[in-house]
Amino acid sequence: MIKNKKIAIIGGGNLGSSVVYGLLKKNINPENIIITRRKIELLNDLKSKGVTVSNNNIDAIKNSEIIIIAVKPYNLETILLEIKDELNSEKHLLISLVSKVSIDEIKTTIGKKISIFRVAPNTAIAVNESMTCISQQFANQKEIELVNLLFGMLGKTLFISEEMSDASTVLAACGTAFAMRFIRAMVQGGIEIGFSSQNASLIAMQTVKGAADLLLQNKNHPEFEIDRVTTPKGYTITGLNEMEHNGFSSSLIKGILTSYNKILSEKKS
Repeated sequence: MIKNKKIAIIGGGNLGSSVVYGLLKKNINPENIIITRRKIELLNDLKSKGVTVSNNNIDAIKNSEIIIIAVKPYNLETILLEIKDELNSEKHLLISLVSKVSIDEIKTTIGKKISIFRVAPNTAIAVNESMTCISQQFANQKEIELVNLLFGMLGKTLFISEEMSDASTVLAACGTAFAMRFIRAMVQGGIEIGFSSQNASLIAMQTVKGAADLLLQNKNHPEFEIDRVTTPKGYTITGLNEMEHNGFSSSLIKGILTSYNKILSEKKS
């Protein structure tokens, strides 16, 4: 179903390009993908893989069925006004990856009824490991299944109410950076206790990946798995307690709340 669809990605920055790389890893025909950006020379790698690159959003829309918009929030209205006359409810399905902008705001700018999805992936979509949260308006069951299939190819999906979209951006998208900062700290600690940077990086990354897979596959609460590796007076509990005394969990929670509150404050201003 997906393999025969023509897909346009409007906005070839980090996120838009990551979507394309993820699709290519799933053997989507590059001839069915077009990606746009003002500076198309920055898309030469995708062009070399057979993807059509362009700086013409109108042409991209005309030749596609699934429209994925991946631009900065402050550019979205301009893009929508540019392409709205070409959007056809009988042909097009519109997917916005733009944070902070609601479906109603998109609908108002377009001025016509069309199936709109608001999707919040993260950059791990490039390696088919995104956590993608999806909300929608006006879509029928076939379209919902299509979007779920599309992003399900690129990682895990979760349908949520739109009021949770900003929260999902913080937890899944900002969360990628939070997790990487934790990994970086593990690497630095590993170097301090004697490992080379390369070996410390490998150990830290695989350890975090393994921990996540344990939780995903066993469907256990983190504390259950923690209890399995903490013994009385042991090394693990000693290290965990030292981290907690220095605010490990509370600082992470505060960081998540601060990012979320920043989104809310910017929406009000």
